[in-house]
Amino acid sequence: VQLEESGGGLVQVGGSLRLSCKGMKSPFTINAMGWYRPAPGKERELVAGISSTGTTYYADSVKGRFTISRDDAENTLNLQMNSLKPDHTAIYYCAAPELGAWGRGIQVTVSS
Repeated sequence: VQLEESGGGLVQVGGSLRLSCKGMKSPFTINAMGWYRPAPGKERELVAGISSTGTTYYADSVKGRFTISRDDAENTLNLQMNSLKPDHTAIYYCAAPELGAWGRGIQVTVSS
């Protein structure tokens, strides 16, 4: 399974970005998906996740700011990022962990 992220870039504090992840096959309908980023003491931490039934999870640092969604018909996973802060600067990875599938990552930089 191949995953490819898009939509990252440079934005000012308080701005918005929308990340998208396109799957070349179809892991989306039967698997949980998520967006991850590197974290101190861990390889990566889960920023936002969504189950196959649509149940969502958000890390405390992004609650109320980020929204994860999926379009299984289009094999696409999205992350709407609003009210961005410098702490949100990171490389974000799209993943279907149960399949061991990871994107290459995309840079998000929030400037103050």
